[in-house]
Parts: sequence; C-alpha cells; structure tokens
Amino acid sequence: MYLDGIEDTRDIKIPKNPLDRVIGQARVVEKVKIAVRQRRHLLLVGPPGIGKSMIAQALALNLPKPNEEILVVHNESEPERPLVEILTRNFVPRTETPPVPRGMIVTPRDVPSFVAEQLGFRCPACAGLSSDRDMICPRCGVNKYATRSIGESSPFNDIITEVFDMGMIRPEKEVHVQTHKDGQPTILIYRKIEGGRIQILDRASIETAPKKVERKKKVLIPLNRIPFVQATGASETELLGDVRHDPFGSHPEIGTPVYMRVLPGAVHEAHEGVLFIDELPQIQHLQPFILTAMQDKKFSIVGRNPHSAGASVKVANVPCDFIFVGACNIGDVEKIIQPLRSRILGQGYEILLDNTMPDTDANRMRISQFIAQEIETDKRIPPASREALEGIVKEARRRALEIDNVKDALTLRLRDLGGLIRYAGDLAILEESKLIELKHIKRGILEAKPVEHQIRQSYGSLWKGLSKDSSLGGGGDGPGEGYL
Repeated sequence: MYLDGIEDTRDIKIPKNPLDRVIGQARVVEKVKIAVRQRRHLLLVGPPGIGKSMIAQALALNLPKPNEEILVVHNESEPERPLVEILTRNFVPRTETPPVPRGMIVTPRDVPSFVAEQLGFRCPACAGLSSDRDMICPRCGVNKYATRSIGESSPFNDIITEVFDMGMIRPEKEVHVQTHKDGQPTILIYRKIEGGRIQILDRASIETAPKKVERKKKVLIPLNRIPFVQATGASETELLGDVRHDPFGSHPEIGTPVYMRVLPGAVHEAHEGVLFIDELPQIQHLQPFILTAMQDKKFSIVGRNPHSAGASVKVANVPCDFIFVGACNIGDVEKIIQPLRSRILGQGYEILLDNTMPDTDANRMRISQFIAQEIETDKRIPPASREALEGIVKEARRRALEIDNVKDALTLRLRDLGGLIRYAGDLAILEESKLIELKHIKRGILEAKPVEHQIRQSYGSLWKGLSKDSSLGGGGDGPGEGYL
C-alpha cells in the first residue's frame, strides 16, 4: 500500500528542506529546529552510521546566511599584534578621498642635485637629467641605481647587479631635507608627483593635512561561506588556528608580513554557523579549548610552534560565535570532559538517537525516500525498481531484529543500508540494467558483508583465519614450521 503509484525511485519526491531528509529521528529533528531558532548546542549519542553528521549538516543549512566578514589588519605600531576588523553584509565602504596638501611644484632641474639623484632624475656619474623610470642614463650609459658596495674598480659589479640583483638602490618617492627658516630648523619634503615633477612641502603642512591611510589587511573568514565546519579528528592547529613560519623573519622586502601569515582555525571558520565534531572523545585534550571558545565566543590566534617565527604573534579576540554539535558512541560519553557536557546541557541538549523505528507504512515510505536520496546523492547508479524497494525494506526489518533485537521495526543504521544500495547499483551497472532490480538486492545482501563475516564463512572462526594469515609459514604445527 505504501508504494501505490510508485514504479521506481524516480517517482519518489525528495524534500527540499534538509531536515525533512532525516529519516526516523523525529525527536532529534524537533530539538534541531529549536537549536536553529534559539542557537542551542547539541550532543548526539548513538552508534556509527545512524545519521549524526547528516543531522548536523541539516541544522547548519537551516541557519541564516552569515552576516559578518572577518579581516586581519596590519598593526603599524606593533606588527606582531595584528588587529581584527569585522565587516557586515550591508557595510558600505567610504569612497571620499582626502585633499592633497598644497605646495610648490617644480622640475628636477630646480631642486638640489643630491635630491634629484635620490629621486632618480639625475645621474650620479655625469649629472645628466632623465626620467626616473630610466635605469640607464641616456647620456653616459651608466646604471643610475647601481652602487659600488664591493669596490668601485671590482670587475664583478655587473654580476652582482644583473645576476643577483644586489648592489642596487631604488629611487625614493620622497626626500626629507633639514634646513632653516627664520632662524629655526625645519624639514622640507621633496615628493615625486605625476608628469616627472616634484612637489615641495614643509613638515607642518603634511602633519596638519588630512591623510588617507591605506590599511593593509587580508580576509580571514569570507562573507560568502557555507555555515558548516566539520572538525572531526582535527589537530590543535586545524581547530584553533596558527601563524605560519617565515624563514625571513618578516623582512620588509623578502619576508611575508605577519598579518598575511595568520591562519584561522575551525572554531573561527564556524563563526555564525555550526562546528561539528564526530568522535568527540578522540580529541579529549582539545575539549577545554572548545569549551573556552563556546563560552567567550571569541578565541585568539597565536603561533603554536615555539620554534617558529610566528610564536610571538597573537591576534586577540577573533570572533567564533558558533553552534557546537558534538557526536560520539554510547560507550564513549564518559570520555567527554564534564565542564563541556555541563555547557552543552546548560545551553542545549544531549540526545540519544534511535536505532530503529516502528514498522509502519509511513516508515516504510521513509526508508524508500532514503533509498531515493542515496541514489540521487551517488549519481552513478540507476534508479531502484518497486520490487527492489520492497526488498530493501524487508532487509531493514531483518536487521532491526538481528542487530537490535527489536521486533516489528525498521533499522535506522542507514549508512550500512546505503552501502547495500550502492553495491546493488554497481551490480546493475555491470549488467547494463536500467534499474536496480530485486535480484541485485538479494545478491548484495549475500555479498556486501563485513570482512569479519567473510572470515567466519571461509575459515569457520576469526581465530582460525588469523592462524592462516601467519607470515612465518602455513600448515605447520608450530611457528615457522615448514618455512625454509
């Protein structure tokens, strides 16, 4: 009755809302909907393959789009303490440009010779004037920017200059010269401007004029991102962020600036979204850091290698306001530190997932929906026929009884059931069948078994299989017997 009007999985409608694709966990879905609205944390407990990861993803995809972009900004006064800047989605940048300070505009011929040399207009060898873009003087053919660091008469100056790009100076953009005005020392600034001209300013006019400051920055967390970060098995660096090592020590010319070497961790990338960690007890040593990030909703990024150039760098208070979803098996709950569990219970829910659901027509249809979803997700296997659907539903009932000892129920260990669907689909592809048929399901049930089951079938027991797997020889009564 539940498959009336359905010939194969193409006739089954797959819901658009990810939460409606979660099969057989009605209690969990109810809590997830609350978590979406109230931003609550979750701890999902149950055996592998029961849908914990899918539930976390469905939660994330029901959240609003992220509204904040996080940038790390160069700190001019203290480079090893980069700053954090937050831009919102509706941020409108300012486009007005401050006025340029006024000053006398002259040609390179009208300034002192040494000033024209430093700005790149005058040749230090012949005193000829040319464009600051000309490296070679058009008058005498000398490299205007070459120095004589090894020795003026050394035959290797050309090698140093041309091969190693050393012994070179670059023309200045502006030159500061101390002079006297009305008997008082003052500073004149000779600044290059467009058209090969020079603007002469005094320090007072520069200091009082409004300045346009271009702050060096990079995007740490982009605005357009998927609000779901899976950090299962993450290392300390992957979870909490780091500062890359620079072998050149942030040298202004060949090194990498500190702010460019800052790397976000998963706690930061999950800002405004979901941080999901399956097998949570496996990173027990990192659980206190997760707790701190959950409490403070911000977590500083520091260099985590004490031997790295980033060890002295710290970016304070990087936002990390996320919904935490942890998951584990029943036997591992006690390995989660108590303060973290207390935080989850205080601001969320601990939920034991169901292993089975009642064997009703409605739930049989949900298993059929799951089959259609798996085929659609895989995209490499054909649709399943009505008979194949009935065969998989029957297998779901058998597994509920055999594995969980529950009668009149359907299993919710859906990952293993998905493996059966793919195995049967691959058999259909090999036979060039347009549909997954019941015969493919039956063969899959017989052949798609764990390796332990295969060992018992072949050798009678796991221990007998191990004895046949000895690399010291086979067939003897003792270790190494029969091996020459």
